[in-house]
Amino acid sequence: MHTRWTFGDPVRLTRNVRDDGTYPGANAGDLLVRCGSIGNVVDIGTFLFDQIIYSVHFLDGDRVVGCREEELIDIDEPWVESAFDTRQFVCARCTLALGGETSIAAGTRGEIMHVARESAPASYHVHFESLPGRIFRVPESALVAEESSATNETTASTTESSNAA
Repeated sequence: MHTRWTFGDPVRLTRNVRDDGTYPGANAGDLLVRCGSIGNVVDIGTFLFDQIIYSVHFLDGDRVVGCREEELIDIDEPWVESAFDTRQFVCARCTLALGGETSIAAGTRGEIMHVARESAPASYHVHFESLPGRIFRVPESALVAEESSATNETTASTTESSNAA
């Protein structure tokens, strides 16, 4: 197996890392390191003989966490901050239309399935409870965190995503 990074290389985390029950002093499900955090590779190992695992020291929380290669990017690669994270529950801030027709009512609850960071601001692949089995790509401005789901009467345009990633 070929490693992408070596000891001391700076990397950025692309996904939140939560405790799976094995991190000392934390409870299962606790957030260990937030996506976007920067750290340095301090060790390299494998898991099940086919996955490279990088031990990364994240200075912000002074934690060393094991990360798979697909969870990291080079420090120099572009990074777009996001207001929401994968698996977070959100609500539509306004009515969402697809092809000119109302698809999602303001206040409808949805789950972020993927954060698209190709350009700023980030957009999201969201599964809304009112339309099971369909994923929509929604701009950040059209969403609000579930706990603060105040809505207004404006309408935003959305696209249906063919990628549920």
